Amino acid sequence: MRDTAGEEAVTIVTVPGSEAPSSGRVIWLTGVPASGKTTVANGALAVLRAAGIHACTLDGDVLRRGLSSDLGYSREQRREAVRRAAHVAHVLSEQGQVVLVALVSPYADDRAAARALFPAGTFMEVYVHAPLATCRARDPKGHYSLSAAGGLSGLTGVDSPYEPPSAPELALDTAFLTPAECVDAVVALIVTPGATLRPRAPVSP
Repeated sequence: MRDTAGEEAVTIVTVPGSEAPSSGRVIWLTGVPASGKTTVANGALAVLRAAGIHACTLDGDVLRRGLSSDLGYSREQRREAVRRAAHVAHVLSEQGQVVLVALVSPYADDRAAARALFPAGTFMEVYVHAPLATCRARDPKGHYSLSAAGGLSGLTGVDSPYEPPSAPELALDTAFLTPAECVDAVVALIVTPGATLRPRAPVSP
């Protein structure tokens, strides 16, 4: 994402005629490590809560420190991690929560299985992506550096596959869009499904 130092990270916009979701919904953010999933999920969470919408996040790294701490990174273990996250999201959404899931979830069939748990229109896939070189440069957890040094194998997008969504409800290029623009797009998807992101007008000094 572009450097936004000195800018507000989140902008709350009231859209005339827009309505908050009347029932639970799941926003599933998928992408390779360091693509920006957690940043976008946390930003959207702040906006939704400020607007009085019941929302929460399920972050893949947090889940792996608790609920999925017994899992590794084999194909089957990755599938199980997605299955567990999806079922937790299902329980929360049934309680009326908007659930923002930030999870690499690299395989298309696992994401399809997650979607199948939810009524039509209540599961929205968001593909968060950036060029691999950009993700390597960000590397907030040092995974790419560790992989390059031979200390980590099976890193998604490097030596383990990532299958991009073929028809996500929203795709965010975080190398081009600012964090605030990505958050606005996700919030618009939740509040007014089908909305199209348009660049904000420059702010007058």
